[in-house]
Amino acid sequence: MIYLDNAASTQIHSDVLESMIPFLKEQYGNPSSIHRYGRLSRKAIEKARKQIASLINADPSEIFITSGGTESNNTALRGIATKHNSGKIITSSIEHDAILEPCKKLSQEGFEVIYLPVDKFGMIRISDLKSHLSDQTRIVSIMFGNNEVGTIQPISEIAKLCHDRGILFHTDAVQAVGKVPIDVHGLGVDFLSISSHKLYGPKGIGALYIKKGVDLNPMILGGGQEHGLRSGTENVANIVGFGKACDIAKNNLNENISHMKKTRDFLVEKVSNEISKVTVNGHPEFHLPNNAHFTFLGVHGEDLIIKLDEYGIAASTGSACSVHTQKASHVLEAMGFSHEQITGSLRLTTGMFNDQKEIEQTVEILKKVIDELRAVSPFKEKYSFS
Repeated sequence: MIYLDNAASTQIHSDVLESMIPFLKEQYGNPSSIHRYGRLSRKAIEKARKQIASLINADPSEIFITSGGTESNNTALRGIATKHNSGKIITSSIEHDAILEPCKKLSQEGFEVIYLPVDKFGMIRISDLKSHLSDQTRIVSIMFGNNEVGTIQPISEIAKLCHDRGILFHTDAVQAVGKVPIDVHGLGVDFLSISSHKLYGPKGIGALYIKKGVDLNPMILGGGQEHGLRSGTENVANIVGFGKACDIAKNNLNENISHMKKTRDFLVEKVSNEISKVTVNGHPEFHLPNNAHFTFLGVHGEDLIIKLDEYGIAASTGSACSVHTQKASHVLEAMGFSHEQITGSLRLTTGMFNDQKEIEQTVEILKKVIDELRAVSPFKEKYSFS
């Protein structure tokens, strides 16, 4: 298999797996216990917390462990919203469902939710944000890098606008951490969500950065773990693996960014030059280094995914988290894509383990599959695919 769905999940790094094994076998103590087993687990958690913090230039005390990006997003939104009886929440129309669904629920609970539109590149307009900021705005949440088309938003500018009005700002940076340099204090964000399995760590673990001095209500009550914000016995092995993945990401950040961008650019160039009636989506400049999102006219994306899988290539049409709903991409709809353009879309996301040879093989197979599907396309009379 050639794996080009790294936006959905990444291969666990061998060093990450090795770091986890002792905490699944010998060092299995509950980190809340005061005996040696417990103390070793607690020490391992705090080491991991430092590693996570270091990747985004945060203080370890600002890192709160969660089960992943979804929980981090929910905690930020609901943790602030539940401190108020009403108010306004501002987000974008192209957020992940882990933002859109809690916003929908908060809307049902009496909050006004504003969904900012985006342009054809998937970028919000700062003027739109300015027009909606008010004294009733409780929190603004805009994703760092889009999970489907890879567009990166002007996060520091958004944060400054919010802070000038005394408004809290959260960013879902699940797709960006480990792929672009992130300095939470330089950006000025109050909250930032991270997910381990997007950066070669284990699944089911993540973190929420919460700026010092920001207070929010806990979502899970119990024994008071994570400073009372998230009770429950910690998943020590996964936390250790997450920390190790962040450490690897920090130490190899520039090298990995360069590698992902090189393979992604090579992929985009070959596809653009060798396949007709194709467009590359997302912002041409402000873009995640590993994301390549295409639209192939006359081809149905799901058919394309199935055929590529038959040839040993793992790809995607968009978010793996919502594929079971069989709904059209809300991201592409918000960007103004037609139904025909949406159905012909394909996302290929490179990673640290992909090489140029795999990209060359992928493009050759992609050309063959596109030709096969276009030969039976109902649009073959409408377009000339030569």
